[in-house]
Amino acid sequence: MSASPLVSVAWLAEHRSDPGVRILDIRWYLQGKDGKTEYAAGHIPGSVFVALTDVTAKEGPGRHPIPSAERLTEAMRRAGVSKDTHVIVVDDAGGSIAARLWWLLRVHGHEAVSVLDGGIPEWTAAGHPLVRDVPEIAAGDFVAASIASDASVDTAYVKERSATNEALLLDARARERYRGDREPVDARPGHVPGAKSAPWNENLSGNRFKEASALREHFAALGVNDAKEVIAYCGSGVTACHHLLALEIAGVRGAKLYEGSWSDWARDPTLPAATGD
Repeated sequence: MSASPLVSVAWLAEHRSDPGVRILDIRWYLQGKDGKTEYAAGHIPGSVFVALTDVTAKEGPGRHPIPSAERLTEAMRRAGVSKDTHVIVVDDAGGSIAARLWWLLRVHGHEAVSVLDGGIPEWTAAGHPLVRDVPEIAAGDFVAASIASDASVDTAYVKERSATNEALLLDARARERYRGDREPVDARPGHVPGAKSAPWNENLSGNRFKEASALREHFAALGVNDAKEVIAYCGSGVTACHHLLALEIAGVRGAKLYEGSWSDWARDPTLPAATGD
């Protein structure tokens, strides 16, 4: 079963108790707050917390490597996801974290997954409650397939493509990190030479995704077209998935994730780092 990339707050309010629906809360923060603590303080009724670390490999390129199919299977079964479950992923950050789990499930063969457009802020703005009680759930029978071979790329691939201008690299981080004005977590400031600055939040209008036509115009202005390979990256491969979701909404398919992203590139001193605009 396939599903729309997004569902609205109105849709979720009507369908959240359906037996085939599972809401997964994957709030996470780079600095300052803790997702599990925020979940405990209030969450959408029926939602289950999933830690980003539980759907991240313990070892691999960058700070948030792609998990194995076995690790993803284990995490999703604990969260009550089964083969036929329509997964709704929520966060409170414009979909920038939820998009990562949406992408992981899609590339591991589970197509019945959507992101709540606008997330928790839009849910509460519509007058819907948050609760503190944690639902009791039965384990699911979810099985992750092997990841699609063309879903992600590594540093060597990006180095080759960026050197020959064979791919369009979209850097989803804030512009000040792209420029190298500041770098709060990774080894060096700057960006992959040749990459375009494309902050993930420019895919939004307020908390919600722009319409498909507006997203197509946005990505076309960045140089996205049918003839050129698109690779998205960020600091660690999480918020870059916001571009992959936005591109899907825009009807542009085939974009890839640079798994290690800047956290992997920056740790290799032999690789060049560009700064400025």
